[in-house]
Amino acid sequence: MVRDEARGYVRGGCAAPVPRSGGGQGAHGPAQFSELSDALSALLASLRALPLTVEQLDYFDELFGPDSVQRIGHRLATYGEVRSLAFLGLTPHLVKLYPADPGSAQ
Repeated sequence: MVRDEARGYVRGGCAAPVPRSGGGQGAHGPAQFSELSDALSALLASLRALPLTVEQLDYFDELFGPDSVQRIGHRLATYGEVRSLAFLGLTPHLVKLYPADPGSAQ
């Protein structure tokens, strides 16, 4: 779960095939973190594991990098979520951060 002072907790995920241990692939669903910075780091790590173009990786580094915590936290508090698309070939996959129920399990 991701903690945002204004909204409580946040979840995030990437609905794209991500290599898993053992060599298989599957959709990387929502994960929960207690700190927004931890969620952004995990999301970037997941995105870096995908066969994205250099331009897409640079974009996600700028969007979700370590310097983005305050900006992303503000967007979560204002809009309730942050969305983007990752393209694997010509197929778009939603990348999304959003508040989770503060009572849900971590």
